[in-house]
Amino acid sequence: MTMKHADETTHFGFESIPLGEKQSRVNDVFRSVARRYDLMNDLMSAGLHRAWKNAFVAALGPSTTRPFRCLDVAGGTGDVAFRILDAAGPRAHVTVLDINGDMLAVGRERAGRRYQGRIAFVEGNAETLPVAGKSVDAYTIAFGIRNVPRIDRALAEAHRVLRPGGRFLCLEFSKVDMPGLDVLYDAYSFHVIPRLGEAVAGDGESYRYLVESIRRFPGPNVFARMIEDAGFRRVTHRLLTGGIVAIHSGWKI
Repeated sequence: MTMKHADETTHFGFESIPLGEKQSRVNDVFRSVARRYDLMNDLMSAGLHRAWKNAFVAALGPSTTRPFRCLDVAGGTGDVAFRILDAAGPRAHVTVLDINGDMLAVGRERAGRRYQGRIAFVEGNAETLPVAGKSVDAYTIAFGIRNVPRIDRALAEAHRVLRPGGRFLCLEFSKVDMPGLDVLYDAYSFHVIPRLGEAVAGDGESYRYLVESIRRFPGPNVFARMIEDAGFRRVTHRLLTGGIVAIHSGWKI
């Protein structure tokens, strides 16, 4: 398998690297920032990430009466999973899956005993989910899919594990579409965020990568076509905050 991908390349931020190296380098980034990840989200977005995640969960609309099983991918620290469980009924269960054990450790600590029996933390790869086919009602992923080496494989896996009628929902950074805001956003992203990462998390380079990875992610219309190519139908997206982020939705029909 390694030989098969030996000549393939992908991007790590603005750098071009062998495809097989990306996952380990992404893992190093999140291992480095895990303990300060949620604090940095608050500081970088001036708290806006909380409103984005609230809108994301509101769009999901988890059932408050029926059994509801959600797989939250790349959700290590539990930020989205906790919101889903708070919005859902007592028969809801969320499996938080993340490839990074350090992020999951933070999530387990944060959860404590608050959601006992309603949440599980599982280490696994978005490209090869350790989850049975047609077994979940919803697949969510927030600010994680751009870090997956093979996005098409992750989307195919999302389609596989969803039951018929299940929902794919993705919250991801997008392309700013508001004149003036785009210039300010670029200046803030490239000059302030890495310095903030160095000061708070002791790792400016990891946050430089995260900023660059946002710029390399496909635009919302291109990503919508990728979701459709994975087999999803009724694919839509909604831009928030001038296009800084987008909520992408698709259904397994």
